[in-house]
Amino acid sequence: MKKVISILLVLVMMLALASCGKTATTDIDTPNPAPEEYKAVDINVATLAGPTGIGMVKLMDNQKNGKAANNYKFSLCSDPATEVVPGVVSGNFQIASVPVNLASALYNKTNGGVQILAVNTAGVLYILENGNEINSFADLEGKTVYATGQGSTPEYILNYLLEKNGLTDKVTVEYEASHDELAAKVASGTVSIAMLPEPKVTATLMQNSDTRIALNLTKEFESATDLTLIQGCVIARKDFCEQNPDAVKKFLEEYKASIEFATSNIEETAALCEEFSIIPKAAIAKKAIPNCNIVFITGEDMKKSVSANLQIFFDADPTSVGGKMPADDFYYAK
Repeated sequence: MKKVISILLVLVMMLALASCGKTATTDIDTPNPAPEEYKAVDINVATLAGPTGIGMVKLMDNQKNGKAANNYKFSLCSDPATEVVPGVVSGNFQIASVPVNLASALYNKTNGGVQILAVNTAGVLYILENGNEINSFADLEGKTVYATGQGSTPEYILNYLLEKNGLTDKVTVEYEASHDELAAKVASGTVSIAMLPEPKVTATLMQNSDTRIALNLTKEFESATDLTLIQGCVIARKDFCEQNPDAVKKFLEEYKASIEFATSNIEETAALCEEFSIIPKAAIAKKAIPNCNIVFITGEDMKKSVSANLQIFFDADPTSVGGKMPADDFYYAK
């Protein structure tokens, strides 16, 4: 009996070992499940001619050549108020590049239905002079400055800087109806001091060699506030972000890469700007891009800069940001 019991115990142990070996082999041989392949999402994107659209051109080129992760349909707009706003409100545009104050106005207009994804453009405003008298803000005292953008952020920025420099009642500001009209007057020498945005600055300098950049308002703003001047951003409908988080993530990855390309490959970016009608001529774009302050700022840095800028615009005119400051959910944080 002892022999029989011993034999049975040995057999049981051998079966147990065999079972363990089989399990271990099975575990090792079983491959991990393959990650799900990303499926492209259809996204209608509104982009603007001018500085706000420069960072988008490489992504537009990738879409054209079948290299984009999503299926983007780009619409080039020249007037944010009449073209972009209705498209975002109706849902026809899921993503759009807009002036930063308009992003806030859209947030309020849609009852929180819009989120800012990233800042894409810092300051693009400059004071031009036909002469050599203006080398600081103090030098504007007693002068007449011609400008564009009355009732919008250029006016608020200029007024804010005049106030900060104690010049509110010491400088006369005359507003022209359009950038083109003012640029033509500066180029012809009719106007000697003017505030213009890029790329009109570069176009004007190329037409009149006696005209120069006297003041960089982005630097003047930073000196007065310790803040970055923010003028352009990219927004998305909140419902689209909630329903398509992976698509938004992919867009931001591609958009960041497109902006990095724009700032490091200026000549090719300039050619793409002309191809996609962001800036009429590549020669102008090539010289203007370094002055357009194309950036990619997200997260807490975005929130800090944008909220501070919006507060300045709100204090100047609450209607410029939609009547009230946006809440925290305005800032996309994923």
